[in-house]
Amino acid sequence: MSFRNAPALIRDPIWGSIRLDATAVRITDTPAFQRLRYIRQLGLAHLVYPGATHTRFAHVLGVYHLVTTALRALREREPLPDHVWRGADLVPYAALLHDIGHYPFSHALDDLRGDDHPGDHEAVAAHFLKSPGVREALTGLGPGAAEEIGALIRGESTAPLRGLVHGSLDMDKMDYLRRDARSCGVPYGEVDVERLLQGLVMLEDPETGAFEVGVGEKAVSALESLLFAKYQMFRNVYWHHGVRAGTVLCARIVNDAVAAGLVGGRELAGPTDDELLHLIGRRARARGGPVADRIRRRWLPALRARRLPKRAAELTAADLGDRSLPPWIEAPDPERRRREDQLAEALSLEPGEVAIDFPCKPAMFQLDLLVRRRNGRAERLGKTGIPGVIDLPRVARELYRTSRVLRVFTFRKRSLTPDEVIGLIAETNRTDARADQRSGSCVARSSERKEPR
Repeated sequence: MSFRNAPALIRDPIWGSIRLDATAVRITDTPAFQRLRYIRQLGLAHLVYPGATHTRFAHVLGVYHLVTTALRALREREPLPDHVWRGADLVPYAALLHDIGHYPFSHALDDLRGDDHPGDHEAVAAHFLKSPGVREALTGLGPGAAEEIGALIRGESTAPLRGLVHGSLDMDKMDYLRRDARSCGVPYGEVDVERLLQGLVMLEDPETGAFEVGVGEKAVSALESLLFAKYQMFRNVYWHHGVRAGTVLCARIVNDAVAAGLVGGRELAGPTDDELLHLIGRRARARGGPVADRIRRRWLPALRARRLPKRAAELTAADLGDRSLPPWIEAPDPERRRREDQLAEALSLEPGEVAIDFPCKPAMFQLDLLVRRRNGRAERLGKTGIPGVIDLPRVARELYRTSRVLRVFTFRKRSLTPDEVIGLIAETNRTDARADQRSGSCVARSSERKEPR
């Protein structure tokens, strides 16, 4: 493979000029990386927000830029022991490669499961890091570079600067919130990135003595802006009902294609957005049968023509109250599919044409980082916050709860009342409770349900 061996300058609509060093240029020239040009950052969101056609390629360039900016600022800020910079030379390339394992349609396929499913996109990244092109591009970084970059991406590295790639202050959030908001044309994703970058410091954990990326107390208000921006974007963009409808339809197509043997789970890690749909359509045409015909004749044309599933019911946090929900309702579980198909039959729909959607992101507001107090002492900011400094974690669970909406989508127009959906859930809980009593696992299940959702 022939690489360019000189730095490059890229113009970016969010950050202006992004300078890539020669190694970064070699990485971006690989086929595995170029694939990111054809994977949309927000999956199916362009069906609601037409401007949301930006790609993972542009996003990771932005993250690389922010990480190199943060490293430069940290080096200039104050003298630190040499060991703090262990692995620092690999951190920008981990930022550049952190999304290389993304599936088509970004997070739309995250919930798929199966014996041959390769895992989440961070796990799939290991596959691409082993590809000949990426291996060759990384040769100048020394032996073991690919493995350490993979550990940084998965959050398993012990490098002091790992938090710039994976953690509460990683640069990923700072890029995607601003980039996504700008592309969607909404005002919700504004984060005071400059203030956060100015506030970054390397702090020594008072319990372990290990250094990690933290923030000064004066920059905490900028951290709050990041958390509120995330809340607004999830509530208004990522979990918008139209975006979720498109996501449900796409996931159902792929899930049923995998279950029918039209594609293997491991084949999902290679194609781009359009390549995957064409692959499924081509194999459905060749294979035939009820599932293949339904995918090819109805579901794929519906997705391409934006004929999305309809909301048969929508329950907000106020509708749900403090009811406990069955575990299967927020996870890709055979029991959920069984319940959906039972409901489809009751509504005179075909199997697969009802989907229960209750998006789950429990780590949305979780914080785990060090804060340098005004007196110079480092203090851990966790789930309870720091009294008098940042109290947002105290309301994080409520923000998460109110941002979620339980929806029942049907592939043809149908209607359900909230009481009917709640009745279905209540009946499921009673059935589960009886099964738990028979199996002796009631305590374990009830302890799971006490966790706020």
